[in-house]
Amino acid sequence: EVYFKNLSKQKQKEVMEKNGNNHKLRVCVATCNRADYSKLAPIMFGIKAETQFFELDVVVLGSHLIDDYGNTYRMIEQDDFDIHTRLHTIVRGEDEAAMVESVGLALVKLPDVLNRLKPDIMIVHGDRFDALALATSAALMNIRILHIEGGEVSGTIDDSIRHAITKLAHYHVCCTRSAEQHLIAMCEDHDRILLAGCPSYDKLLSAKNKDYMSIIRMWLGEDVKTRDYIVALQHPVTTDIKHSIKMFELTLDALISFNKRTLVLFPNVDAGDKEMVRVMRKKGIEHHPNFRAVKHVPFDQFIQLVAHAGCMIGNSSCGVREVGAFGTPVINLGTRQTGRETGENVLHVRDADTQDKILHALQLQFGKQYPCSKIYGDGNAVPRILKFLKSIDLKEPLQKKFCFPPVKDNISQDIDHILETQSALAVDLGGTNLRVAIVSMKGEIVKKYTQLNPKTYEDRLALILKMCVEAASEAVNVNCRILGVGISTGGRVNPREGIVLHSTKLIQEWSSVDLRTPISDALHLPVWVDNDGNCAALAERKFGHGKGVENFVTLITGTGIGGGIVHQHELIHGSSFCAAELGHIVVSLDGPECLCGSQGCIEAYASGIALQREAKKLHDDDLLLVEGMSMKKEEVVSAAHLIQAAKLGNTKAESILRTAGTALGLGVVNILHTVNPSLVILSGVLANHYVNAVKDVINRQALSSVKTVDVVVSNLADPALLGAASLVLDYTTRRIY
Repeated sequence: EVYFKNLSKQKQKEVMEKNGNNHKLRVCVATCNRADYSKLAPIMFGIKAETQFFELDVVVLGSHLIDDYGNTYRMIEQDDFDIHTRLHTIVRGEDEAAMVESVGLALVKLPDVLNRLKPDIMIVHGDRFDALALATSAALMNIRILHIEGGEVSGTIDDSIRHAITKLAHYHVCCTRSAEQHLIAMCEDHDRILLAGCPSYDKLLSAKNKDYMSIIRMWLGEDVKTRDYIVALQHPVTTDIKHSIKMFELTLDALISFNKRTLVLFPNVDAGDKEMVRVMRKKGIEHHPNFRAVKHVPFDQFIQLVAHAGCMIGNSSCGVREVGAFGTPVINLGTRQTGRETGENVLHVRDADTQDKILHALQLQFGKQYPCSKIYGDGNAVPRILKFLKSIDLKEPLQKKFCFPPVKDNISQDIDHILETQSALAVDLGGTNLRVAIVSMKGEIVKKYTQLNPKTYEDRLALILKMCVEAASEAVNVNCRILGVGISTGGRVNPREGIVLHSTKLIQEWSSVDLRTPISDALHLPVWVDNDGNCAALAERKFGHGKGVENFVTLITGTGIGGGIVHQHELIHGSSFCAAELGHIVVSLDGPECLCGSQGCIEAYASGIALQREAKKLHDDDLLLVEGMSMKKEEVVSAAHLIQAAKLGNTKAESILRTAGTALGLGVVNILHTVNPSLVILSGVLANHYVNAVKDVINRQALSSVKTVDVVVSNLADPALLGAASLVLDYTTRRIY
């Protein structure tokens, strides 16, 4: 680190010698509006503090000097900057022509100012039409231009202006890695690009702990609490003024209906801004008890307001950039910021064409707290920018060099996908059947497909792929967006890799099988795989009795005995993915043999296979059938016959079921003494037959401290499919819900 610091000092010394030992870099900073000043001010403070290197000239123009927009040049004076020149450049008007005339007026006035100042470099920010006039003037007068926030992608005419300024600029300070890549792809010289982060983050990241309640009360009233108000900031979209005004009207309607205290800031100076103000006044926003309408809020105070808001709504770049530093929920309306990189706190409403859609977005976002995002900066942009300025060699030619690298794409979240039925493809691999279903977010099985489970690995995998492809195609017809594929299968599963390590004897040729790769490759969707017992527990956590319960256990009583353990809201897999093999808890040292090779397991007593075995023994001894029962000659004896016989008074059948229930109950007692859940859920076809027996054993055998546990029967019709679906839905929707 010392070496590189010394190297940097040596380079700066060499640059000073090249530029002339006594020559300070004369920097002109031109600011046009309240938004760009919030980014330029930290740089201006840095330049002002290093008088041995720099001379600062400040030029103010644009909406800073207009009363309708708050005369924001005053905050520059309050920051103790000397304004060298004030240029009135805004031509009053309400259409696109007024913006063109404003650019023209600025181009007429700027040459005289630049001739007088003779700056070495001009710092220009962003994508406003005023900034385009500044960059054009400086470029034509051979003044070097440093452009802040180039390379970003948003929407409307701003993109075109920003990229036009990029082509005029000689040096570039960008905020994100993607913006840097975009600049390189636009043929800019990599050596003249600095990835510094956003200068405003230098102030943002040190602001949140300051006293804020007095600021909130000043702007929103004495009775307002943190996280219980909204900040609204919406600007006209110059490429579609009529639609943006309609969207603003719908936004105000939604905010009125939402009935929360709201701070509404006036729009910036663009074609259509006057019409938006008329919409506000037509709806009585300035006199509505829930609203406070203001022309301008000082940036330091604005930071505190958005940091502690319940939500920010609108289409300002501030919402998708600065607000992420606080994790405040943001609703971005329309296309003005399309393409911007965003944190997970931002929900896009691309087509804000109905009040209900905007209201739905408010219901989704208001009051949440997201992780803080530092996509746009780490709080150290200004030192990097000052160092970059010091490295500029004024004797280098102005001519730019070019290169042609690739461009990265950016994908962002859209509310149309949320309003579409978010769904999962759920796959259940049973011993007999293979089932695939489209399952909605609410746990509704929209469509289900069932086939016999093939005996060989190749046939089974081919059938899974075929059924999943058919279901994914059908999802489009039933208005479902498939988020991923969840697979529930018997045996031991490595869910991290999506591999079945080895399966039960009921599913042949199903060991060391990679399910994730072929299915993901075929469907181009993420794939999750887990054991069927774990999936049953996940189904209960999302859709059943386990919803909101911190610690619970699910026991599946079917052909075999399985289960899943949820501890502190998380599923337990164990160090070798063998946790919750509850069917193989040993309850007797010399009990019947289990399919696992051991003796006395719960499964050897209480599973469907165990009951079928005992039923066959009784049938072979002519002790199964009682009055009221009959069996066809070719009919296979099953557990159902044993249960029927017990109901009809067969004492031997009753004794077998009682033993099975006791074995299951003892297993549950062991579970209670080991993980101490507050809830036990019995699932599967035999659950109703065992629930009372399990409760009795707990009352007799369990420690008094765990006897209060609730034991219930699952109310889910299809826990395997629902659990497979929850593998997908719990993960893929986490950034929304």
